[in-house]
Amino acid sequence: MKQPEYIAVMGSTGSIGLSTLAVIELNPDRYSVYALCANTDVDGLYSQVIKHQPRYAAMADAESAKQLAERLRDFGSATEVMSGKESLVELAAHNEVTTVVAAIVGSAGLPSTMSAVRAGKKILLANKETLVCGGKLFMDAVVESKATLLPVDSEHNAIFQCLPSDKEGEGKGIKKIYLTGSGGPFRGRNFEDLRTITPDQACAHPNWSMGRKISVDSATMMNKGLELIEACWLFDMPSSCIDIVLHPQSIVHSMVEYLDGSVLAQLGSPDMKTPIAHALAWPERIESGSADLDLFQKNLSFEPPDIPNYPCLRMAIEAAKSNGSEALVLNASNEVAVASFLAEEIGYTDIPTIVERALERANFSEPQAIDEVIEQDCEVRAFTTDLIKEMVH
Repeated sequence: MKQPEYIAVMGSTGSIGLSTLAVIELNPDRYSVYALCANTDVDGLYSQVIKHQPRYAAMADAESAKQLAERLRDFGSATEVMSGKESLVELAAHNEVTTVVAAIVGSAGLPSTMSAVRAGKKILLANKETLVCGGKLFMDAVVESKATLLPVDSEHNAIFQCLPSDKEGEGKGIKKIYLTGSGGPFRGRNFEDLRTITPDQACAHPNWSMGRKISVDSATMMNKGLELIEACWLFDMPSSCIDIVLHPQSIVHSMVEYLDGSVLAQLGSPDMKTPIAHALAWPERIESGSADLDLFQKNLSFEPPDIPNYPCLRMAIEAAKSNGSEALVLNASNEVAVASFLAEEIGYTDIPTIVERALERANFSEPQAIDEVIEQDCEVRAFTTDLIKEMVH
């Protein structure tokens, strides 16, 4: 019998991590959970450790790791608990790990994802910020280490599935990529009418079950803008060759148009287990646990985004055209602004205002090393926090 792949799940208690573990459970002969990593969710990681019995469990937050270790000791678990952000970096490159699921939200996932790349791992990339903040550095490292990079975002995974299977054919004969998005819960509404929107309303996505930060990004369509930037790096395509299309049903996950007029699309139920299963088993196919798609119950529609009502998307499209660090500033300032909105410190319509002010304030050159990416990211977060304090007071 073939030995199972050893999987390290970075961000295991988030929505992508949970879906990944669900797929692994359906295919126990193929995959074994080697390491589970989280930030502060002690209860969530404790339950996962008891169920999957990984060799290692790591928490970026030291106090959380201490609590987890005590609870597991009382239970009698053999899982070794590691502590601190450096432990995630170490586990991502562990010589017994074959596959790393990069699912830590935000720029916090960048160090461990880069560690996995440099170690030449098979990487299931769900952390778009890695490419947004340091795309050239990241893709250069992938080429140098010969790592296998497989996109897990439903849209990028769909594009990947619609590209030529022969790697030598990638980029040949492709005319345009269509990146689909639902438009979020406020599609069709005037942005100026959204001033009183609450965090719960913004997080009520019509089709997908996601974490609160990414749900807000979906509502503002910043998420789609970040995906545009990510797609440019993943598929080596200029932003001028990638169009964003609103598709409220979230059934067609993206499309690729070829020079001969053919348009290939990937369809599926709005369930992240499908792209995760595809990436885990690629180039084979496995059971994902997703519901079957009933085409007879769906009327599919497509429309262009109303850019004036999605100012975050507008800024992201502009950042995609830049070769500097504009995308990094966009991402970091947005993370801070969204966190402030979720904490009810600022309003929903304040998010793009804060991001725009951060873009105006920043004056960085393109980072040449991962340390520069982290340094610039920290600086943006600091002055974005100051901008919010100025706005609130």
